[in-house]
Amino acid sequence: MSSTDPDPGPTALLGPADIRDLAARLGVRPTKQRGQNFVIDANTVRRIVRTAEVRPDDVVVEVGPGLGSLTLALLEAADRVIAVEIDDVLAAALPATVAARLPERADRFALVHTDALHVTDLPGPAPTALVANLPYNVAVPVLLNMLARFPTIERTLVMVQSEVADRLAAPPGSKVYGVPSVKAAWYAHVKRAGAIGRNVFWPAPNVDSGLVSLVRRAEPLTTTASREEVFAVVDAAFAQRRKTLRAALSGWAGSAPAAEAALTAAGISPQARGESLTVEDFAAIAEHTP
Repeated sequence: MSSTDPDPGPTALLGPADIRDLAARLGVRPTKQRGQNFVIDANTVRRIVRTAEVRPDDVVVEVGPGLGSLTLALLEAADRVIAVEIDDVLAAALPATVAARLPERADRFALVHTDALHVTDLPGPAPTALVANLPYNVAVPVLLNMLARFPTIERTLVMVQSEVADRLAAPPGSKVYGVPSVKAAWYAHVKRAGAIGRNVFWPAPNVDSGLVSLVRRAEPLTTTASREEVFAVVDAAFAQRRKTLRAALSGWAGSAPAAEAALTAAGISPQARGESLTVEDFAAIAEHTP
């Protein structure tokens, strides 16, 4: 650094030593039960915030903030951050960490101590973005619940297990295309947004991680069927992947002939399989619910 460069000063972000020290003081050990792996690399959280394209006017909701690695980076970039944390000890400690490391932004932070699978409302202005290192064991249901509950969330970037990232972003016809792919596509345009190495976590997971970007559809799908009706068809179609839709949807329709009639009316071959259909196709089938 030359003498003319400004001194960047101490960073507010947490490094490996900070994370371990904080965890030791709190008596916290990451638990597999809650899918906890704490990010210990400041460059990684900066990258996540950058990839998420967090803007100064964004109200960001973060699920599973843990010790606050990503929370602090989000607070530096966004207007407000709302963190949803289920763990009693972590939820109690996070506001103090924010106040100590980013005191000038502490009034822009809110904590909701609850299970993200059941959260129904958030304090303050409506969220515009969701950015999170999701607990891997509940990543998909948490993501879908947040998108359903908070329609103001326009942009989402989540870090999940690499295989889950592949499934969420899979196109029709892919081997890993399935229920998560279709349900995510109901809400948003989905794509893989990068890979994350194992060494940026403590403890290091035994799986690779991936980033998934979801940009909410500007207009909802044009269909007379409700989301619940469409998702019921999706669940039935993939419950028995190897079967034709005529057979797979027989329980949903009441019989195989009734399933065939609904499929034919929707312009879908009764011999097709679920993995070949778009979310629009599933919506068309749902419109012909027997």
